[in-house]
Amino acid sequence: MIFGKSKLELKVGIFVFIGLIILAVFVLLIGDFKTMASNYRIDFLFHFVNGIKVGAPVRFAGVDVGEVRHIRIISLPPEKETRVLMTARIRKEARIPADSSVWINTLGLLGEKYIEIMPGKDYSKFAAPGQPMLGNDPVAMHEVGETLKKIAEDLDQAILMIKNKEGTIGKLFYDDTLYTQMLGVSDSAKKLISNSDEFIANLKTEVLSLIADIKSHPWKLFFRTKEKPEKK
Repeated sequence: MIFGKSKLELKVGIFVFIGLIILAVFVLLIGDFKTMASNYRIDFLFHFVNGIKVGAPVRFAGVDVGEVRHIRIISLPPEKETRVLMTARIRKEARIPADSSVWINTLGLLGEKYIEIMPGKDYSKFAAPGQPMLGNDPVAMHEVGETLKKIAEDLDQAILMIKNKEGTIGKLFYDDTLYTQMLGVSDSAKKLISNSDEFIANLKTEVLSLIADIKSHPWKLFFRTKEKPEKK
């Protein structure tokens, strides 16, 4: 009798467990269906994504509108070019113009990576499923390192040229002739400015004198000097 009762309890427990699993799956399906109904899918194509992960936020004009759901590597025909295809779910109310710019940004220097969409200007056509938007590839750290290395090499070369008295900058530091020529140019410029000031001062004096003369003798404005007859 005890054995039969235990067997019955086991069966009831199994049925309850199965029922809970079915209920959980049903709830998940309903929730996913509601989520699918309240948003839509957008695909992005990149050459390089700099380590962005599934679940990364998607922002439109700085506002969170969705998240990255899938990331996979694909090969595009005809040359089998390798690309990264990212699929995101976007809230239905966020209508994104098809000519919008797509970037991968970082929160701070070493923060979380996310998709940033800058709004386009053509609101007659919007992004839609099956029409991937081309993203702007982020700068890889090794490219930044190579650029900094090139700048450092150019700076070392410039310093070496100065030390060896080569080039215009080197001559400017060590060659007295170039320095003297520059002083001569500076003196000439000063003289030119001084002469210009003197000319302007004289012109101002003449104009003031003319105005004073007209004020004293306004009839001169209506008087016309007689032209002397030409000698034949």
